[in-house]
Amino acid sequence: MKSKYLIIGAGVHGLSTAWNLCKKLKKKNQLKDNSVIVLEKSKVASGAGSISCGIARNNYFQPSMRELMTHSINVWNENAEQLTFHKVGYMQINSQLMVENMSQVYEQQKNIGFESTFVTGAKDCDKYMKNLFDDWQAQGIESVLHEKKSGYGHNRGAILGLAELAKKEGAKILEGIEVLEINNGSGSKAAQNVKTTKGVFEFENLIVAVGPWVEKFWKLMGYNDYINVNGSKQRMWSYNMLEEGELEYDPKLHTTNNQKESPILHVDTEATLVSKHTGNTIHENEIWGIYYKPDVYRKCIQGGSSPREIKTEPHKIELEPYGHDSKKYKTSSEFYDKWTSALSFCQKRFEGKHKNYRKRSNGGVGCLTPDKFPVFDVFNENIYLVADSNHGWKMVGVGELVADELLGKKSSILEPFRFSRYEKGKLHPRSKSPFPWS
Repeated sequence: MKSKYLIIGAGVHGLSTAWNLCKKLKKKNQLKDNSVIVLEKSKVASGAGSISCGIARNNYFQPSMRELMTHSINVWNENAEQLTFHKVGYMQINSQLMVENMSQVYEQQKNIGFESTFVTGAKDCDKYMKNLFDDWQAQGIESVLHEKKSGYGHNRGAILGLAELAKKEGAKILEGIEVLEINNGSGSKAAQNVKTTKGVFEFENLIVAVGPWVEKFWKLMGYNDYINVNGSKQRMWSYNMLEEGELEYDPKLHTTNNQKESPILHVDTEATLVSKHTGNTIHENEIWGIYYKPDVYRKCIQGGSSPREIKTEPHKIELEPYGHDSKKYKTSSEFYDKWTSALSFCQKRFEGKHKNYRKRSNGGVGCLTPDKFPVFDVFNENIYLVADSNHGWKMVGVGELVADELLGKKSSILEPFRFSRYEKGKLHPRSKSPFPWS
C-alpha cells in the first residue's frame, strides 16, 4: 500500500495531524483515498495518552511553550464536545520560592492575550482561595495564578474523538500493525517504506508520533544514543516513571463555593508535609508538588505528583505491556501516602480519605529529551518527528501546525523546538518547579 502521508502512532499527535492534513488537502482538492494513513500497533487510545490525567494548561515558565499551549487550548475549546473538554480553569498555587517565576508567566500570558488572574501575598492568596473553597487550608501560599480557559478532558474519550474527526475528514486508520523497519530508497537519505507485521507500506512523507516509544524509532531512523548539547555529549533520551492515582470521591461533590466544578489545582511548595496515615514527615525543607482535579468519567478525584527518574539504560526500558498492565513500572507504594496527605494539606474535605485511594495498578512511563521539551523537526529529508517529551496529551494543537509544515508553511510556533537547538545551546529555560516539564 502506498500513501502520500504515512503516520505512525494513533495517539493525540498522530490523529490530530491526520485530521488536519485531510482537512487542508480537501480544501486544495488534493485529498485521495490513501492520501493519509495512520498505523497503530495495537488499538486507538491504548498508549500513553489513554492513561494520562487529561489536563490542558498554559502554565509554563518557557515563553515558547506558552505560545504553543495557547494555540492548543484554543483547539480544545473550539472542539470541546468532540474532545470531551471541560473548561474548568487551572490554578498554579505556590510558596515564595516560585513567586518570581509565576510573575513572569502571568506578565507573558497578558502579552499573548491569555486570560488569567494573578494574586500575591499570603493574606490575599488565602482570601482568594477561600472565596473559591471554604475548606481551603494550605499554609505558606504566596502566589496564585488562575487560568480561565484551561481545563481537562476524558483521556481515552478525547483520543477516540480525534479518531472520529480524522476518519470523517478522510484519514484511514489501520490498527494492529507494528512497524519493524524504516527503509531508505537506493542512494538516498529519504525514507521510502516501512516494513511492518502486515507487510510493506510505501509513502512520500513519514510522520513519527509514537510517544514514549520514540527511542526505538530514533534508532530505526539511523541515530544513536548520544548527541552534542552545547558542546557536551549527552543522552538524547531519558525516562521517567509518572506518579498518578485516583481517590474514591464523588467528583460532583468536588465543587467551588458556588457549586461549580472545581478548577484543576496544582500546588508547588516547600512547606513541611506530614503523612496523615503514619505521622512521619514526607517532605521538609525541599520543594514538592501535587495536582488534582475532579474526573466525571472515572467518578473520582484524579491527580499526581512529581515523577521519578528511571535510571535504567534507555534501550533496556521495557515498555510492553504499557501503563497499568506493566509488571515493572508502577506507581510507588509511597505515592498514595504522599498524595492523599497532600490533598488533606490543601483541603479539609479530603481529611480521613486516605483509605479511599484506589489501590490498583497505576503506571505510565514518559520519554524525555535533554532539556525536557519537545522536538518537532524533519529528519532524513522526509521523516517528520513529533517527539513530545511527555507533554503529549495537552498539545492537541500540534497536529495542525505539523500539517501546515508538511504542506510547505513553516510554523513560527514550532520554530523554538527544532533539533538544532541542542548543538547551538538554545535550550529552553527551567523553572524552580519539582516538575521537569514546567
